Amino acid sequence: MPERLQKILSACGVASRRQAETLLSAGRVTVNGSVASLGDQAELGKDVIAVDGTALSLPETHTYLMLHKPRGYVTTLSDEKGRKTVKELVKDCGVRVYPIGRLDLDSEGLLLLTDDGALAHRLTHPSHEVEKTYLVWVQGDVEKALPILLGPMRLDGVLLSPAQVQVRKQGETSLLSIVIHQGKNRQVRRVCAQAGLHVTRLKRTAVGALRLGDLEKGKWRFLTQEEIDGLKQG
Repeated sequence: MPERLQKILSACGVASRRQAETLLSAGRVTVNGSVASLGDQAELGKDVIAVDGTALSLPETHTYLMLHKPRGYVTTLSDEKGRKTVKELVKDCGVRVYPIGRLDLDSEGLLLLTDDGALAHRLTHPSHEVEKTYLVWVQGDVEKALPILLGPMRLDGVLLSPAQVQVRKQGETSLLSIVIHQGKNRQVRRVCAQAGLHVTRLKRTAVGALRLGDLEKGKWRFLTQEEIDGLKQG
C-alpha cells in the first residue's frame, strides 16, 4: 500500500519525518529513478526508493535505547553552531538512532532514541497524549503560581491539556513535579514563566511508564523487551 515518502524514510531509520522533508526538498530522494517531491507516495518493496543513490530497505530489527542526557548537549544529530550533541553520547550503540522528542540545551534527564519511526511518531503525536514527567526547580511565588499551572493554559494559541503539578519542596528554590501530555517547544519552562516562576533546573524522569531510574548522567542503555512493549501499547 503506497505511503508518504516522509513516513517511509522515517520507518527505515534514515531520518525523522521533519528531516525527511528536507531531503525531499533538496532533491536527494528518488523513486524508480525519478527525483521525488514533497507529498509523493510510494510502496516499499514494490518501488525502488533511494536516498543519495542508496536504495532503502526496512531494518530487520529496531534499536531502542534510553539516554540520561546531561545539560549542555543539544537534542540533535548535528548542530550548525558546533555545540555538543546527544549523538556523541550514543555513538557506541552500533546503529544510527534518532531522538524521540527534545530536551533543550539546559535540560537533562530521560531521552529516548530509536530507528523505529513508527514508535517515534506514536510517542510524539499529540493525539496519543503520552505522559512526560519532570522534576522542576523554580524560584518565585509557588502558592500564587499553582492555580495558574493547574488551570487552562495556552501556548502559541493552542489550548494545552491540563498539567498535573505537585509541590515536593518549598523554599527560596522550590521543587515541583510536573506531568504534561503534549510536547510543545520548551513547554514546561514557558508555562512556568506564564505563572511567574523562573526555572533554574529541569529534569525529565519518565515517559509514560518508563522511568529514568538510577541511570548515570551521560550514560545510555538498551530498553528491555518489556519496556518496548509498554511504550508501543501504553
